[in-house]
Amino acid sequence: MNCIQLSNIGPIQEADVTLGDLTILVGPQATGKSVFLQILKLLVDHPGIRDELQRFNIDWKKNPQSFFDLYFGDGMGTLWSEDDSALVVDGQSRPLPGFAKLSKHRSWDDRLFYIPAQRVMSLRDGTTRPFSDYRAGDPFALRAFSQKLHELVQNEFASTPALFPKSNRLKASLREPLIEHVFGGFGLNIDAEQLQKRIVLTPPEGGKSLPYLVWSAGQREFVPLLLGLYWLLPSSKVTRRGKLEWVIIEEPEMGLHPRAISATLALVLELLSRDYRVCLSTHSPHVLDVVWGLQFLQAHGGKPDDVLEIFGMKPNATTREFARAALAKTYKVHSFRRGAPVEDISSLDPSSDSREEAGWGGLTEFSGRVGDVVAKVARRAESERGA
Repeated sequence: MNCIQLSNIGPIQEADVTLGDLTILVGPQATGKSVFLQILKLLVDHPGIRDELQRFNIDWKKNPQSFFDLYFGDGMGTLWSEDDSALVVDGQSRPLPGFAKLSKHRSWDDRLFYIPAQRVMSLRDGTTRPFSDYRAGDPFALRAFSQKLHELVQNEFASTPALFPKSNRLKASLREPLIEHVFGGFGLNIDAEQLQKRIVLTPPEGGKSLPYLVWSAGQREFVPLLLGLYWLLPSSKVTRRGKLEWVIIEEPEMGLHPRAISATLALVLELLSRDYRVCLSTHSPHVLDVVWGLQFLQAHGGKPDDVLEIFGMKPNATTREFARAALAKTYKVHSFRRGAPVEDISSLDPSSDSREEAGWGGLTEFSGRVGDVVAKVARRAESERGA
C-alpha cells in the first residue's frame, strides 16, 4: 500500500497521501490526522477488527453507521456520506461502508500495531486494562492496544517483576538514554503485593516504590508507549512480532522533554531498521528537525556516524547498523489543514513558496515570527541610537 486518497471523510476535505518507510502527519487539532490513521488500520486489518469485536459479542448488525461508532468512537457514525465521500487506495475504490460487512475468512493475524494518542488511558492506577474494561463506544484503537498491553504484562512478564531496564529488551544504546532522560535512574517493576499486578517506579538504591499517580506526566504517557514497543520488539532473535508490518504511533512526544523525545525517536529508527513501516502524528518540531536532518544527510553523502551524532549516540557495530538503515529509508511528511486539502511538505524546504512547507506545517511558524519581530525591534533600536 503506497497511496491513499480521501475526499470528504469526517474533517478531511481532500487528501492524497503517499506513504514512505516513515510517514509523518502534522497539523492542528481536529484536522483528521487520527481519522486518517484509523482508516489505514482498517484497510490493513479489517478482518481482524471485525473478529475482535465479535469475540466480545459486539453486534453492529451490518449497519455502517453503527460500525463506525464502534470503530472510530461514539459520534463518528456519520463521517461517511454516500453522496460526497470517497476512499481510493493505490487506484482502487474502497468505500468505507463495505468494511462493515461480515465476510468468511481464515483466522487473521494483525499486520498493523496502533499506539493511540489516548494510550495513558490503558493504565488505571498502574494496572493494565483489558478490551472489555471499556465502553462499546470507546475507540477500537485504544481498546485493542490496551488489550495487548494487558496480555503482555499478564503473560510474557508473569514470571518476573522487572519491566525496565531489561537486558533482553531493547539494545543498551537505546535503553541508556531512556534511563537518564525519561526515568531519571528509576526502574519499572510489577508489584503484585495486593493480589493485583500494578506497575510502579522503583528507586535505584532501593526503598519504597512510587505508584502511578506519583509519576510525572511524561512518564505516565511514555510507559504505555514503552510497553507497546516491547510488543513490537520481541526479545528473541526474530526481528518483528508475528506478521506485523506496520506501526502507527500518535504523538510520541507527549509530555516529554526534548532529550527524551530524541531518545524516543531513536526507538522509531530501531523500528525502521527492523523493516517496519511507521506512521507518526506529531505536534513537535523536534520530530521534523530529525527528519530534515536525515534527508539532508541522504542528499549530501552523510555517514552512519553523522546520524549517531544527531542522537548523541556512541558509534559501534550495533549503532552503526541502526544508523545505516536510517539513511536508506524514505520519509514523507503531510500537513493536514482545516478546510483545505492535505499538503505534501516532505521536502521540508524553509525557502519554499508554500507557506505550509516553509513553516513545516505550522510547527516552526511561531519561532519564525518571534525571530522576525525580534530582528525588527533590534533594527529599530539601533536606528534610534544612531539618530
